[in-house]
Amino acid sequence: MASDISTATVTASGAEIPALGFGTARMTGKDCRRAVETALEVGYRHVDTAQMYDNERAVGNAIASSDVDREEVFVVTKVHRKNAAFDDVLESTRRSLERLGLSTVDLLLLHAPSSRAPLEETLAAMNELQDEGKVEHVGVSNFGIDQLESARELSETPIVANQVKYHPYHHQDDLLEYCVANDVCLTAYSPLAEGAVPGDDRLAEIGEPYEKSAAQVALRWLLQQPTVAAIPKAASRRHIEANADVFDFELSNDELAAVADVGDGVWNQLVETIGLR
Repeated sequence: MASDISTATVTASGAEIPALGFGTARMTGKDCRRAVETALEVGYRHVDTAQMYDNERAVGNAIASSDVDREEVFVVTKVHRKNAAFDDVLESTRRSLERLGLSTVDLLLLHAPSSRAPLEETLAAMNELQDEGKVEHVGVSNFGIDQLESARELSETPIVANQVKYHPYHHQDDLLEYCVANDVCLTAYSPLAEGAVPGDDRLAEIGEPYEKSAAQVALRWLLQQPTVAAIPKAASRRHIEANADVFDFELSNDELAAVADVGDGVWNQLVETIGLR
């Protein structure tokens, strides 16, 4: 078991991704900047943003003002699906870099499947950005198995991550199996079900022996699964710190199954396929 937030990573197709990241969806301006600054102080080293969030500048300002070296922070942003055409990918990503105040991002994702351009065209532009040194790794978001398979076939470089909604009430069993088998990181967004998890008495009961909350149990459940990273969002220091305090306990197989039972997964069959951390 990893000892703390700074040492827990997911390795996928050559990318070393911090297992617990900080999500910033629906956070903007000074509130976003303060939250990211706090997250970096607490020890988060994976920060997720997107063109769609309208907060890349705030995220970049937080990284710039932090005492943490840029090289220690794994920065993720996403191309809006309306920018999926070749030239739009290039131009919008360059604007993202300007807003972030960075010369490169660690991971660039296509935010969702797009009808604006063939996937091959979008990925060719993302690969070109890699060739130019503006992007280290590429991936996708909100892709199903067939779409992810196509992306992997069309990209000249590895698709290292697929960011999707994943939490105890919304399982991704088949997709997770595929990601494990093909060395793709499954990054779980909305890992606390947009505030539903903290009030779940069933999860809180599982956490009682460890003096952990329902939210901490849900995050631990995700992080014990192979190739899974999670990017919870929080605004207050108390919640940012609590979400990071999940590396000093480990759920048993029975407890993992009990967490899964609150949702719609088929946990026992999944465990046989993927194994556990």
